[in-house]
Amino acid sequence: MSVVTVQLGQCGNQIGYEVFDTICRDLHNSQGFCCKRENEVYQASCKEHFFNEERSGVPVARALLIDMEPKVISQTLLKAARSGRWKYGQHSHFCQKQGSGNNWAYGYSVHGPKHEESIMNLIQKEVEKYDSLRGFSTIMSMAGGTGSGLGAFLTQNLRDAYPNSFIINQIIWPYGTGEVIVQNYNSILTLSHLYRSSDALLVHENDVVHKICAKLMNIKQISFRDVNQVIAHQLGSVFQPTYSSEGSCQYRRNPLGIDWQVRPPLLGLPALEKVPHNKESHFNTSIANLVILRGKDVHSADLGGFKDPALYTSWLQPSDAFSEWRTHRAFNKYEKSAALVSNSQFLLKPLDTVIGKAWNMFASKAYVHQYTKFGIEEEDFLDSFTVLEQVVASYCNL
Repeated sequence: MSVVTVQLGQCGNQIGYEVFDTICRDLHNSQGFCCKRENEVYQASCKEHFFNEERSGVPVARALLIDMEPKVISQTLLKAARSGRWKYGQHSHFCQKQGSGNNWAYGYSVHGPKHEESIMNLIQKEVEKYDSLRGFSTIMSMAGGTGSGLGAFLTQNLRDAYPNSFIINQIIWPYGTGEVIVQNYNSILTLSHLYRSSDALLVHENDVVHKICAKLMNIKQISFRDVNQVIAHQLGSVFQPTYSSEGSCQYRRNPLGIDWQVRPPLLGLPALEKVPHNKESHFNTSIANLVILRGKDVHSADLGGFKDPALYTSWLQPSDAFSEWRTHRAFNKYEKSAALVSNSQFLLKPLDTVIGKAWNMFASKAYVHQYTKFGIEEEDFLDSFTVLEQVVASYCNL
């Protein structure tokens, strides 16, 4: 089943390129530690999910590029074509020069509705190429301007147009030190809107990825491309298929076929109130963990620690909350690799920090006029605060 990737804004397009480049390089790797048949099935499934085949034999990414800056899309298309390994389709992009600066409200309330028909027609043409659609995977910044607003608008449209398709949003959490002065406003608006429409939000914190580059990879002068390549590796290692290495090597896992259990239950919770979040825990309580092991000796790895009931909320058994996927097929030339996807309390602190900073600005009405002039009213901010405070309260009560 096919997956349509939607790359939104400068951030989404740059990371999207790195994701497809990573997947394509992995696709052409040697078979690693698996049998020849398993490697062939792995490669065929990867192509089916992420690429179309042209007569020239060059894989074409099943992706749409959307941005308000022609330069960003042109550079992304050119880099893919120059790689010689893969490329984007000829009619895979939408670009319309914006006229009101980098503004979330403009992207959501003006640019989105204005170009809704053109963008949705582009998506429909892409979907019609496939025999079976699994869902959509969007890549976008959480705190950017027009791209983030447009991304939130587009996700709502995808949910309405394709109610039975899976939608997962890869969102890039901004540096805590700040990238744009209104990034906390943009973040709460993006998160609250995506929470209503998306099936899963897969979060990458820039600060965490930056530490990986500095401490684990020993990169002295870290560039945005270094950060993007780490994120691309993380996404590729999660979304590439896994297969049983026993028996007939039959297809085992859909890369988006994860039971994400994305929304904690909201029923039966106490009335919404400010919950103290400064209580330090010795671990993060989880409601879902997925471990993916690839490469050598994967079946001898002991994952018993993930089955400890103390890791999970009291109303879930570890057998219901923990999944493990193992395959001998190595990923991207690594002898062994492991990926953890966790739905836990880990994001409570950064989320509460973003909400607090946004509220402090909102209480003094700082920069609110930049949003109200494009149709985002103060009530919309209050709705976003309410939704996210409820999310925080839900996770605190795990």
